[in-house]
Amino acid sequence: MGRTQVKQQPQDEPEPGPPAGGPPLEATARPLRADAARNRERLLTAAREAFAEDGSETSMEGIAGRAGVGVGTLYRHFPKRVDIVEALYKEDLGELEAAAERALADTEPWAGLESCLQAYVRYSLRKKTLLLELREAFERFPELRLQSRDRVVRALGPVLARAQEAGSARADIGVDDLMQVLVSMCMSPTITDDQAQRLLAMILDGLRAPTFG
Repeated sequence: MGRTQVKQQPQDEPEPGPPAGGPPLEATARPLRADAARNRERLLTAAREAFAEDGSETSMEGIAGRAGVGVGTLYRHFPKRVDIVEALYKEDLGELEAAAERALADTEPWAGLESCLQAYVRYSLRKKTLLLELREAFERFPELRLQSRDRVVRALGPVLARAQEAGSARADIGVDDLMQVLVSMCMSPTITDDQAQRLLAMILDGLRAPTFG
């Protein structure tokens, strides 16, 4: 699908912005006003939908149109295209970390591990839609890639360890081993959602602690 066509942009909503020549709104320490916070969430939702449908053809004007705001509002929150891509990626990382916390609270360690790995697959497949865009973010902030991987490992590691301590998961697998398999699977350029689910089922079968008797 090509670029989203926007015939007429809505008028910008009045919301606080940075002074001329000052830092962008995203860089300020002040909390966003309620209407500005709503606009930001609408922009992120619209951007996620646009990148999923149009990939690298997504335009900033198209994102603003989907969100129902003017382009001025978009640029106040995200001065550059890479800024909104980075925000989406960080949001996805946060969702994965929240899923890991919920998994640790699950009464069944194995069920928690399954749900956490499902969340990782969703995170990875979303990341693929932003991969070309993320390269600029990684080039601008080289530490972002390493920090992101560390956050994923810190999220998955305790969930795996809990299942191992419960005797549900095999004890000879480390989180680095698990990451190697998951990354290789999820970053395949041809993988589909259905195939990812089948392969995840195979990985889970391999993770189960062997039973004897």
